[in-house]
Amino acid sequence: MMRHLLLALTFAALSNTLLHAQTLPFDMTPERPALTSPTEGQGGNGTVQPAPAVTPVVEPAETEAFQRYILPNGNLGLTGEFEDRTWSVYLTPRQAASGARLNLGYQNSIFVAPEASRLSVEVNNTNISDQPIRSPESVSELSLDIPKGLLKPGSNLIRLRSSQRHRTDCSIQSTYELWSNIDAEKTYLSFADNAAQVFQSLDDIRAIGVNESGLTRFNFVVPALEQPGTTISLMRLAQGLAVLADMPNQSFSFDTDHMIASRPGEMTVLVGTPAELQPYLPSLPTGAGSAPVAGFVEDPKTGTPVLVLTGPTWQAIRTAIESIVAPTDVVAPVRRDVITTQRWRAPDAPFLFSDTRLRFSQLGLNTEQFSGRRFRTDFAIGVPSDFYAAAYGEAVILLDAAYSPNILPGSHIDIYVNGSIASTVPITSSGGGILRHLPINVTMRHFRPGVNTIAIEAILKTEDDTVCAPGATGAETPRFALFDTSEFHMPDFARIGQLPNLAATAGTGAPYGRILEAIPLFMDRIDADTLSAAATFLGRLAVGAGHPIAVETVASPALIGNRSAIFIGSLSQMPQMVFTQMNIAETSRNTWGPDPGGQAEGVDTQAALDEWRQKLRGGLWSGQINAFEAWLKRNFDITLTSLRFAATSESSFTPSNEASLLVAQGPSPDGNGTWTVVAAPTGRGLHEGMQALSAQSNWEQLAGRITTYQRGTKTVEAVPVNAFDFMPTQPASFSNYRLIAANWLSTNILSYAVLLAGLAIILGLATATLLGNLGRRR
Repeated sequence: MMRHLLLALTFAALSNTLLHAQTLPFDMTPERPALTSPTEGQGGNGTVQPAPAVTPVVEPAETEAFQRYILPNGNLGLTGEFEDRTWSVYLTPRQAASGARLNLGYQNSIFVAPEASRLSVEVNNTNISDQPIRSPESVSELSLDIPKGLLKPGSNLIRLRSSQRHRTDCSIQSTYELWSNIDAEKTYLSFADNAAQVFQSLDDIRAIGVNESGLTRFNFVVPALEQPGTTISLMRLAQGLAVLADMPNQSFSFDTDHMIASRPGEMTVLVGTPAELQPYLPSLPTGAGSAPVAGFVEDPKTGTPVLVLTGPTWQAIRTAIESIVAPTDVVAPVRRDVITTQRWRAPDAPFLFSDTRLRFSQLGLNTEQFSGRRFRTDFAIGVPSDFYAAAYGEAVILLDAAYSPNILPGSHIDIYVNGSIASTVPITSSGGGILRHLPINVTMRHFRPGVNTIAIEAILKTEDDTVCAPGATGAETPRFALFDTSEFHMPDFARIGQLPNLAATAGTGAPYGRILEAIPLFMDRIDADTLSAAATFLGRLAVGAGHPIAVETVASPALIGNRSAIFIGSLSQMPQMVFTQMNIAETSRNTWGPDPGGQAEGVDTQAALDEWRQKLRGGLWSGQINAFEAWLKRNFDITLTSLRFAATSESSFTPSNEASLLVAQGPSPDGNGTWTVVAAPTGRGLHEGMQALSAQSNWEQLAGRITTYQRGTKTVEAVPVNAFDFMPTQPASFSNYRLIAANWLSTNILSYAVLLAGLAIILGLATATLLGNLGRRR
C-alpha cells in the first residue's frame, strides 16, 4: 500500500514539472528579418507591409508607447477670459484602432483664479475633460482617457477651451494678465501599441504630424542628388509631399550619404536605384530591381517608417514618384471653395471671390454666453490673389448679440482683421439690449491674399466691476451673448493682379499656381543646400496654390526669356538681369553678408564729412515733413504717398548685413511675366534662412516687392511697392473696371481731387454753354 502511494506521488510530481516546462513553447521560427517586404501591386504602387511578429523564446520587455505631438504651431497660449482653439490631427487606421490617451501639459498665470477658471478638452466633439486651471508654479500634466472608438482614421478634431478669471482685479486691463500656456513637448497622443508608428499605405503620409516644436520635416537621402536629371523629379516629389501633409511649418532637407533617424514630425525619404540604396537598406523591397516601387519600409535600426522610392532606372523612379504626386495634381486651374487650414485651425477657410453671405455657424462659431469683461473670438476667410479693394472696400458683419442691463455706456465691440483694428461700435445706451443683424462695416484695408483672420472683441464695463467686491470676478451671470445666426457679408470687390506682390505669392502661390506650362527654375548650383531651399520654397507655393507647380530647370538665364521664372541661390551668383529687374544694388553681389574680418580700422574722412553735411542740410526740413505726415495720418488717415500724381520709381535696394535671406519680386524684361528671387549670402545661409522663413508666423509676413529675414533677431521686414503694374486676371467687364477705378482713385486722392475739379469745370462750361443757347436773351 505504501509503495502504491509513493508511486502516485512521484507520478503527480513529474506531471506537474512537465506541465510547467511547456509554458514557453519551443520556437524554431527564424529571427525577424531586418527589412519588411512590399506587397505585390500593379504598376509598382504596392505598399510595404510589416513582417508578422515572432513569438520570442524569452520573456518580452515592456513595449514603449508611441507618442504623437499634436500642437501644430508649438507652444499654445490661451489668453484672456475666453479662448477657443480647434484643429485636426490625421491618424492612420492602425493609430485610430489602437488604445490612446491624450497627455496635456500646461502652466497658467499666477493671477488666474482656480475656483472660477476651467480648461476643457474635446475630441471629435466629445468632451473628455473639464478641469479647474490651477498650475501656476510649474507645468502640470493631465493624462486623459480617450473612449474606445472615438478616434477614427483620417482627420480628428481636437478642441481646447479656456475660461479664466482674475483672482482679485475686475478691470478690463487685468484680463490681459490671464494666460495658460500649453506645453507642446508634453502635449501628445500616446498609443499603447508601439506598432501604431508603422505606416502601411501612401495615404499615411498625411499622418506625419509635427515634432515638439510644431515643425514638420522631410529628410531626403538621394545618392544621385547632384545629377541634373534628378532635380525636376525631386522638386515635384517635394511639392506632392507638402500638399499631402498640409502642415503649417514644413521644410525639406537633402543629403547624399547621411541617413538621419526619424523623430516624431519627421519622415526619411530614400530615393534611388537599388544599387544606390544598398548601403542604407540591408534588404531592398522585393521587385525593386525590375519595377517601380513606392512604399514604406521599417528602418532596421530604429523601427521607424521610411518612405522608399526605387526602381531599376530613374525613369522607373519617376513613375514611382508619380504614384504619390499624381493624386494631388489638377488638370487646369480650378476655383477652390476653401483654403485648407484645418491642420492648424478648423474649419477650413471659405474662399470668397465675390458677393457672399455666410452665417457664423458656417464659419465655425457657435452661440456663446459670456459672464466676463472681455470676450474675444475669431473666424477665417480666404480672398484670391487678385484682390484689389484695400483702399475703399468694406465688408459687413451683421451681428446678432445681446448684452445685459448692467452693461454701462462706454462699452464697445471691436472688429480686428489680421490683428489690426478695422471697426468699433460703441454701446451708448444702458438697460441692456438685443442686437438683430446690427451692421458693422469692416474696412478691407488689412485684408491680404490667402487666409485672413477676423476677430470680434466685446469690451464690457459694469458698475459691479468698479466696486469689485470679493468674489465678483467669479460671477457666472451672463453679460453678453453672441449668436451663431450672425452673418459675414463680403461684397463684390475689384479683381486685378498686381506686380510685384509677394503677399499674393505667399498666400495663394500666385501667379505660378495659375500658369499651365512649366516654370523655369534657375539655381546657381545643384547641391544639398540649394535644393533644400528650393524644395522648401516650392513646397510652400504648392500648399498656397493647393496643387504642385510644374517647374523645369534652366542652366542659363538666357533660356528664360520673358517668361515667369524663379531664381534661387546665393546673391553673388545671380545673373546681372536679376539685379536690374529687382532694383537691387549691384554692389550687394560682393558686399552682402557678415563684415569680413581683417579690415583696416578707421573712418573715411570724406565720406563722414559728406554724411554730416547731408544730415545738417536736411535734418530740419525732414523733421518738419515727418511731423506733418504724422499729423495727416493721425487726423485724416492720409499719407504723403497718396498725394501724388504719378508713382515714384523704385529706389535701389541694398540688403543689410543683418539680413540672412532675401525674397524679391519684379516683372520680367517685357513686363508680362513675374520673376521671383530667393537669395542669401551663402548656400548654407540659403538653406537655414528658407527653413526659418517657411514657418507660418514668418511666411504670413511676406509682402511688398522685397522681404528680408534676419536670423539674429528672427524678424521679417518688407519693402513696400511704390509702383506696380496691373496684370488682368478676369474677363473685361464694366463693373470690375468701375471697382478698379474706385480703388485706384481712393489710393491716389490728389489725382482724384484734380479729376473731380476738372469734371466740375467741364460741367460748369457745359451748363453755361447750354444756358447761353437755350436761355432768355435780352
